[in-house]
Formats: sequence, C-alpha cells, structure tokens
Amino acid sequence: MYRERTIAVVIPAYNEEAQIRRVLETMPSFVDHCIVVDDCSTDETVLTVEAYMYEHNRHVVLLRHEKNQGVGGAIVTGYEWARDNAIDATVVMAGDAQMDPEDLPAILDPVVQDRADYAKGNRLFTGDAWKEIPHLRYLGNAALSLLTKIASGYWHVADSQTGYTAISLRMLKSVNWESTYKRYGCPNDYLVRLNVCNARVVDVPIKPVYNVGEKSGIRLARDIPKLAGLLLRLFLWRMLHKYVIRDFHPLVFFYSAGLLTGIIATALLVRLVVLWVAQGFVPQTTALALAFFALISLQFTMFAMWFDMEANKHLGD
Repeated sequence: MYRERTIAVVIPAYNEEAQIRRVLETMPSFVDHCIVVDDCSTDETVLTVEAYMYEHNRHVVLLRHEKNQGVGGAIVTGYEWARDNAIDATVVMAGDAQMDPEDLPAILDPVVQDRADYAKGNRLFTGDAWKEIPHLRYLGNAALSLLTKIASGYWHVADSQTGYTAISLRMLKSVNWESTYKRYGCPNDYLVRLNVCNARVVDVPIKPVYNVGEKSGIRLARDIPKLAGLLLRLFLWRMLHKYVIRDFHPLVFFYSAGLLTGIIATALLVRLVVLWVAQGFVPQTTALALAFFALISLQFTMFAMWFDMEANKHLGD
C-alpha cells in the first residue's frame, strides 16, 4: 500500500520479452498488484512473466488477449480489473522500461491525496527534454499536445502522449472504457472523456527515459494525420456531450460562428486564387470580404477557446 491506499500498476505488453522482467524487478515494494496485460504477443513475453511469477511471491496478475487490441485495449483490460477489484489508485507503466519507477510516488501523490482524479507525467518540464528526447518525436509530441489542449479542454496540461499516469477509483467507475480508442492515441481519448466527467487533471514532471532497449512502433508521418482526425472527432464529441447535452454553454455558438465564417473565408480565398490565375487581377471587394471573414472567424474561434479555458480552469491543480 501507499499512504494507506491500494495501488495497482497496469503494464500493457506486446512483444516485450527483452524488457518486461526489468519492469517487474524494479517495481517499488508498495505496489500491491502488477497487472501485466499481454496483447497477444508473438515472442516469449508470457513465458518471461510466468517465470518471474514462479520465482517471486509478489502479486503479479497476468491477463491475456486472444486478439491483438492495441495498447489502449490492453490498458482498458487492466483498468477494468482494477475497477472490479476496487483498487484505490491505478497506474499505467509501459512494458518496455521507459518509465522510471522512481517517479511513481510523484505520479501517485496527487491522486492518493485527493488533489486530482488523474495525474500524468510530463517529460517536457525538464530543460534537458530537447536533448534527451529524439527531436522528431519531441516536435510531433508538441504538435499533438497543442491539438489535445483544444480537443480535451485541459489547457494547462502538455506532453499528451505520455502513458505514465495514475487514476482514481472514482474515475475508473465514471468513464465508459469500452468505447475508448484502442490504439496509439488512447491517452488523448482518455483526456477528452475525463474532461466530460469533470475530472481534475494535473501534470507531474518526470524524467524522459530512452535508449534502454525499447522499440518504438510510432511513425510520425502516419500517426500524426491519423491522430489529428481522431482529435477532431473527439473535440466534436466533447462539445456535444459537455456543452449541449449535459449543460448548455454559449461557446458552442462562438465555435459554430467561427466555423461558418471560416468556410466563407475559404470559399472567398478559392475565388481569389481562381480570378488571379484566370484574369491576372483580384477584385477589391473579394479581397476585402476575404480579410473581413477571415478576421471574424479568428475572433469567434479565439473567444470560444477563451470561454472553454475559463470553463475548465477549476479542473487544474
């Protein structure tokens, strides 16, 4: 136990035979349950975990998927076990040893002290993050973090792609985990759903860990466009459920007006380009109308973002 609270650590694992034992061996003693979720590995991940379980007395739970569901699916399986067993605080740590166990108390403290419902690591707080994180991944993370701020309403958090998190039992019971995104991008999905549940979320500085033998399956050129589309859908879902269905907020009008005027500005821009190519000049009225609608669209959108920021300010630490 940790501060008189039961603790479980969910470890999603897919082909982690080289690293999974290190994760289990370095787990702090106050962790009550290590929930290893094998996502249909094709290597000896399961045998490695079973050997560890045979050699040690500490409580390791091995859950196995019959079909590969993705990291999000593995996390949900672990979350559901923790929820059904009434675990006070549940942490997610990767099976590739990229999450420093020394950071675990800092991740847990906001949740066990009831200062937050969800605590997440932030690798970008440290001044050495640019040096320690591969540059392309750093830039991709920064871009996705900005989009996630808009989609989730948690304007005070960053490093949206980190999976090192802790969640309270109350939130495990509040979110419909079965409907969450099952692949890379699940942390973004979780933040959106937590916001609709008015969960308090905090960032916790953690140390980036790389070059420990991990193998990344992330491809920025493939994943960023896919996640941008996911975040757009999640943003619209949050607007509907939080600001229309559960409690109406006028920021919906501002976002709608920003979208409408933005569409008009885009149409005018297309007209301007066509006239320039076809006739070699642009009518003054078209240029003025484009500038007007583009400016109005920007103002409506910025006001909507400001309203959203104010509406969610109390969900920070």
